[in-house]
Amino acid sequence: MQGHLSEIDIRSILQLIELGQRTGELYVEAHPLQSIGRSGAWGPAAEAAPSWLVFLANGQIVYAGASDGQLTRLRDHLHRYGLDQTLDTAEVSAIASFNSPEYGYLWTLLESHVLTPDQGRAILKHMVHETLFDLLSLHQGSFVFKLSSALSPQLTTLEIGPLVAGITKQTQEWKQFHPLIQSPLQCPVIPDLEAFRTNVSKSTYSRWANWMNGHTSLRQLSRYLNRDLITVVKGIYPYLLRGLVQLTHAPSQPDQHSINTLEQWQMGRVPRIVCVDDGIVVRQKVEQILEAQGYEATSIGNPLKALSLLFQLQPDLILCDIAMPELEGYELCAMLRSSNAFRQTPIVMLTGKDGFLDRVKARMAGATDYLTKPFGPGELLALVEKYVGPGDLQRPRPDTLLAEAIQDELDRDLSGTGSKPGGF
Repeated sequence: MQGHLSEIDIRSILQLIELGQRTGELYVEAHPLQSIGRSGAWGPAAEAAPSWLVFLANGQIVYAGASDGQLTRLRDHLHRYGLDQTLDTAEVSAIASFNSPEYGYLWTLLESHVLTPDQGRAILKHMVHETLFDLLSLHQGSFVFKLSSALSPQLTTLEIGPLVAGITKQTQEWKQFHPLIQSPLQCPVIPDLEAFRTNVSKSTYSRWANWMNGHTSLRQLSRYLNRDLITVVKGIYPYLLRGLVQLTHAPSQPDQHSINTLEQWQMGRVPRIVCVDDGIVVRQKVEQILEAQGYEATSIGNPLKALSLLFQLQPDLILCDIAMPELEGYELCAMLRSSNAFRQTPIVMLTGKDGFLDRVKARMAGATDYLTKPFGPGELLALVEKYVGPGDLQRPRPDTLLAEAIQDELDRDLSGTGSKPGGF
């Protein structure tokens, strides 16, 4: 089952899955130009269209979340138990490591008894609730439902009918707060602390003053307090009307991998990018663009040899073509994700112009992101910097890595056995 949300809405899709007692994964991707407006759940300043995965078993929801692989949401939920720092030392379980690392880390904390089962179920239920709020607010996008084995093990399952009915009611309530509140990502801030103190009760001041710092979003508040978004908004709305509280957007923060890579760069470690593509033109262009901006770039034409070479190169980012002979990009990505060495390495798939299904398969295989061909230098550099930070234009030119092995790949292309027609 696949299609566009202009033809069928999320509620109807979920009802069909429930009615048929289906087991599998629902992938939903928003259209890039949709804004938060009155009903959406993300803002016009978003860099890329968000996407989500919903895992189902026998018509019930097992887990749901964004497909970006980030752990920010789980960290927020752990914060209310004073356990957010445990993620820094936890090693992700093999469970759902390909396309739902958040779920895998949750199970790691359960297996190591950092979290109790009751705490885990509370977090999981809130995650599903939050994801469905976003999906039921979405009116433009595409979806694919893929039959597959159930996500296992399962901490709990949630019935679709009553869950969707309750959240649909909340999405309708959400519209009443427009235009004062437009996005769950907005952050409340108190412009005049003394005025706030004198106009509210002591209990209200103690409850809200520390949170309203301009850095904590409405959505994060709902996670910290273990309340649904509407309850949190209802508590803040009267103070917005009186001007005692204002809303702003917090500056975007790089993900943990970007921070680590930037620290390496600052210590002299140049970000290393490997491009796996059997087209020599693409490989040459990628190397040329990245090296000119101070990155350490290497390309590999044979996907089978890429497996062993990648373990030697240990790149900070992998660009991987989808359509390659001998081994498809999806398969290569899934194989890399099965190894601890590449569990957290950003893997970006190079897809075709209208490759929605390519993007779905890439997400299912564990890809971090995708880049649509043909792409220009600006698009490539923006994506690379997003995941590994800036290059170093002052670096000394590195020696050719694995020169003999890479030369074999160039010889293969020049002989005509692996090159593809077409341009960059």
